[in-house]
Amino acid sequence: MITREQREAAEHQRLSAHAAFASAATRQGTPDRDPLRTAFQRDRDRILHSKAFRRLMHKTQVFVAPEGDHYRTRLTHTLEVAQISRAIAQALALNEDLTEAIALGHDLGHTPFGHTGEGALSLALARYHGLNPAEHPNLYRHNLQSLRVVDVLENDGRGLNLTNEVRDGILHHTGSERAATLEGRIVATADRIAYVNHDIDDALRAGIIVESDLPLSTHTLLGNSHSERITTLVSDMITTSDGTGDIQMSERIWDAMIELRRFLHENVYVRADNRTEEPKALELVAALFKHYVENPGEIPPELRAASDDRVEVAATDYVASMTDRYATATFERLFVPEAWHRR
Repeated sequence: MITREQREAAEHQRLSAHAAFASAATRQGTPDRDPLRTAFQRDRDRILHSKAFRRLMHKTQVFVAPEGDHYRTRLTHTLEVAQISRAIAQALALNEDLTEAIALGHDLGHTPFGHTGEGALSLALARYHGLNPAEHPNLYRHNLQSLRVVDVLENDGRGLNLTNEVRDGILHHTGSERAATLEGRIVATADRIAYVNHDIDDALRAGIIVESDLPLSTHTLLGNSHSERITTLVSDMITTSDGTGDIQMSERIWDAMIELRRFLHENVYVRADNRTEEPKALELVAALFKHYVENPGEIPPELRAASDDRVEVAATDYVASMTDRYATATFERLFVPEAWHRR
């Protein structure tokens, strides 16, 4: 039997001096130690078994109401980020368990209908508070909600009591502030590597673009296929970061990835023929938020208890937690005459 203490000692033998060590981890709440698992392994398992993680299976990544079974969901995106992150952490002798835990938890706060739902909740919150939505476009931020999920909402309002290293990585996987650990910084970049490449893959499958549409410079630098591009990005990140005490890419490879991201924004994310369902999703999320603000008694009691008597917080927590299909079914139950369901 391999004990926790033996696992912790092994980390100090095999990991880089720049790694985060489980033996030094601190927890948000009361410290607890497992006889077999390290602190980061325990965090990973807590996230994996959470209700919020299971719901990722039925949350949109990019394409709202796609036809076909092969498009990414929040769950498949999360698993791809975890795989890429672990590969980089392993190559750099950093803590794979911490990296995996952060990756598995980083998107738990995403709304139904992807970024469309996130925008809808930001708009609804601005209107609720009487603010100009143009001046306050990001009142709902999924990284903040992800942290709220693991700190407060999961486990019937008790939270998951995760380590501060995992919490920091979840919070800082996006935005201008960088994670305190190298493992957290790996996830932030692996997140971009994953979504840039799988969004291209999904757009190709949907017929929105063809491979020859991609920028010539990215073909030259990154490769001519999904696999080649990921291999190039991951390999560059490893070689550029090795021995530096930081996580980074070479300038030319980073710029090529950002060019691909810009291409996606201009040719996939904002294309009218890819957004036919978005107005419906926006109206659906806005209607649900308004309904639960006006009828807070219909919000699950554990969410009301976690809201500090702020009805807009409870409504946000509830709507954000919904999967695409549960949000749609709830909207139909609340707003569509029952007889119409049978037509």
